[in-house]
Amino acid sequence: MLRGSFRVFVLYDVAERIDLDRLRRTLGSPPTPRQPRFEHPAPEYVRFEREPVVEYPEPSRLQTGEAFRVCIKYFDYGVISIELELDFATGWDDLVRLSSRWIAAPEIEACTTDLLRTHLQRAAESLVQPYQRRLSEDYYVIHLQEALDECGNPLLASQLLAEHGSRIAQLIRGDSQELSPSERAEALQSGMSYYPDDLLVVGWVAAFVYDTIEGAIPTLQLLEYANAQLLEFRHYDELLTGVLANVYKLLEHKGGLMQHWTMAGKAERLNAMRLDVTELTERTDTAIKFLSDMFYARAYRVAAARVGVTDYRALVERKLRIAGDLYEFMVGGFHQTRSFILEVMVVAILVIELLHLFRNGLTR
Repeated sequence: MLRGSFRVFVLYDVAERIDLDRLRRTLGSPPTPRQPRFEHPAPEYVRFEREPVVEYPEPSRLQTGEAFRVCIKYFDYGVISIELELDFATGWDDLVRLSSRWIAAPEIEACTTDLLRTHLQRAAESLVQPYQRRLSEDYYVIHLQEALDECGNPLLASQLLAEHGSRIAQLIRGDSQELSPSERAEALQSGMSYYPDDLLVVGWVAAFVYDTIEGAIPTLQLLEYANAQLLEFRHYDELLTGVLANVYKLLEHKGGLMQHWTMAGKAERLNAMRLDVTELTERTDTAIKFLSDMFYARAYRVAAARVGVTDYRALVERKLRIAGDLYEFMVGGFHQTRSFILEVMVVAILVIELLHLFRNGLTR
């Protein structure tokens, strides 16, 4: 018999920023303690820089009858995370079926959408520059708290991988069919442990966590934060894509000298956007601070690479460099046009002076 919980994190990018102090006053929430509380040795400042505001609404019952516990977190960089949790006590085969059933289930999306709509109404005044279009990310965690062998002893991480690695690979893929050996190896290569009796395996859509409730808390928070970062970088990627498309259209339009003359203002707006995105990426990137090669730092890097944060960050950084090059080009074009106009004005003044002198000479 396996005991644990199935968790779903659905994150929404709702605004550029959330005023957490104002939100706490609105909700009447006490300040959140420093998070996360790490079980393994870690430096003092390995923590969230700004603790989110946390709510615990009543459990949500789905149309299928299951009642999920609910936790809602508001992060200062404009992301709201809705966490659903459902306990299980079952065998391996049933757990695989459970994972396959709930990963990407439409009932989950419907539930979190309703929760978001309800709680956004209360938090509306705390949103700074709310977005009309809200991006979302969902991530699933199979948290196994207890797994015993035939003698009733807790399984070690090495035993789990050796005896049940195939099922663990199915769990994090949400697949009811057994995977091929190559796919199973690829899915399990992200496995890592700190103690002999804990295990973390991170996948693109889900993760498997084998640990106590207390020991799993920081790991769950790091997985949640990695998906929040993915959501933010997706937003920056879309934002920069739209801005660069407009700049390309502007440069393709043949407007003569006047186009270059008005380019300075457009270049400044582009640069302001570029600086804003740079500031926002740095703000989300430093929400958690790490030191050296501690376990949680490595766990976060594995999770970030698996869920796609690294890829989207590379896209954003490349587009920021392109925006910087376009800014330099547009400013250069403006300066060239201004220099040309000044030269024309100087020549015109000289011609006028020469004509004036020639006319005076003729009158004499």
